[in-house]
Amino acid sequence: MIRDVAAKRYAEAAYLIAREDGKEDAWLGGLASMSALLGDPDGQAFLQNSRVPPADKAQLVEKGLAGVEPLVLNLARLLLRRNKTRLGPQIREAFQELIDEANGISHATVISAVPLEADDVSAITQKLAGMTGGRVVVAATVDESILGGLVVRIGDRLIDGSTKSRLVALKQQLAGVPS
Repeated sequence: MIRDVAAKRYAEAAYLIAREDGKEDAWLGGLASMSALLGDPDGQAFLQNSRVPPADKAQLVEKGLAGVEPLVLNLARLLLRRNKTRLGPQIREAFQELIDEANGISHATVISAVPLEADDVSAITQKLAGMTGGRVVVAATVDESILGGLVVRIGDRLIDGSTKSRLVALKQQLAGVPS
């Protein structure tokens, strides 16, 4: 998923605090609640409405996040003050990825031209686990424009085995050959 850089920074800061205090699970639960509140379209419309007084917005956040880790509530207040509440779901997702990374779990996105069967996803997961030496969680998506094959993104690595990229490479190769 394409994520706002600020969301990743907030998640990294939150992760460092949570790890230092040994409260990763409490933070993850609190961030999940924050994500649900701030990611809700109705809640987001309310929070982004310039006609709603800031005190009413703050009250929604306070009530919606009652009982969560106090520092998570502080993060939600900060996002509200900076008008960045839309980042809530992205922060939770980035935080989860940091926890997974610390536990040796990688996330991969696999793009195919047609929907993959469960057996195919399982085989791809095993192959990627062998490549990374750890556990891999695969999210499969469909993009008919790649024509065939697979495009895999795992971390900052991109493995493009799509028919489309092969055709583009062949076209460039043929264009470079003198006639």
